[in-house]
Amino acid sequence: MRVVDVKAYPISVRIPPERQNRIGIGKLAKRDAVLVKVTTESGLVGWGESHHGRNPGAVANIINNTMRPLVVGMDASDVSAIWTKIYRAQVASHGLGAGSVIAMSGVDMALWDIRGKAVGWPVYKLLGGGSRPIPAYAGGGGALGFNEPSALVDEVARLVEIGFKAVKLRIGDRVDRDLSRVEAVRKAFPAIAILTDANAAYSLDDARKAMPVLAELDVSWLEEPFPGTDLRSYKIAAGFSSTPLALGENLYTRFEFTGHIEQGSVRILQPDVGKAGGFTEITRIAAVASAWNIAIHPHGGVTGLDLAAGIHVLASIDNGGYFESSEGYNPLREGPFKQAPYTIDANGCVRPLDAPGIGLDVDETFIAANPVIEGPGFV
Repeated sequence: MRVVDVKAYPISVRIPPERQNRIGIGKLAKRDAVLVKVTTESGLVGWGESHHGRNPGAVANIINNTMRPLVVGMDASDVSAIWTKIYRAQVASHGLGAGSVIAMSGVDMALWDIRGKAVGWPVYKLLGGGSRPIPAYAGGGGALGFNEPSALVDEVARLVEIGFKAVKLRIGDRVDRDLSRVEAVRKAFPAIAILTDANAAYSLDDARKAMPVLAELDVSWLEEPFPGTDLRSYKIAAGFSSTPLALGENLYTRFEFTGHIEQGSVRILQPDVGKAGGFTEITRIAAVASAWNIAIHPHGGVTGLDLAAGIHVLASIDNGGYFESSEGYNPLREGPFKQAPYTIDANGCVRPLDAPGIGLDVDETFIAANPVIEGPGFV
């Protein structure tokens, strides 16, 4: 089952101005993604997703011009050997670091898709898991941004009606405005689980002001108040209140997670299958975290591939938590596929897809109709 081709497709869709939510890193003007197709000599094809990294054309270029020659000719089933070869050649020394890990994530995901198709099993079974309901929260895809409190309450009400029992609110605006939004949602929905995400926009002073109030409002976590590389600030902020700190969508491989795990300041980890190193690496991250009794709540991807992949992971690990559902305006969630990546049930839960591999059939006409739009995704 030798690999004969690897091809990355960067795609984009513009977001209408009236649907552009503002969050801590700016106003989302377009949705980008990088889909990765791996073809074997037997004709089996696997699909994966590399996160766009705000540079979808560049990520695709890494895959097409660097990853492809490394992978072509190797056994598609030997995912560990392929992962190690790419890591040593492009990450461990003199490589592009995060960009290379993001690129290899989509390749690895596609290889697991092939493995599942080869034996007729969904990925969660290959990983040793079983089909079970997994609690989901709404808030990915730029949803629940910096709206007025009343408008935010209305948005949450629509999500609760769908079945969600948990929502993630965007903060990182100004502390007083952030807290007024959280307070409004808590008042309107006393029983719902509220999570918050600052998108690395807080200073230590901001966190010192916000975290005691977040604890009073029974907020389940504060995500990424600071960049993931700022271990010192996380260590200090952990003493501000009982609100758990979360991070992980901007960390790459188990080696970057280990420092936070050992420091003990972060109690929620959020690796992204399409960013942190694919299925092969996220299961390693989960295993390390399990030894420290730390839960894994995968960061949600852009398209259904990464989203469905996160559900497969959650169905197969012993320390799985929430699934992050992409509920903002996102035509890429389902557009490139011939079926939905998941559904939310009446209890606010999802289940992994049962078809072989990741479980999604890609519509390549959608890819051709939505070529990459270069330029910043946030304005």
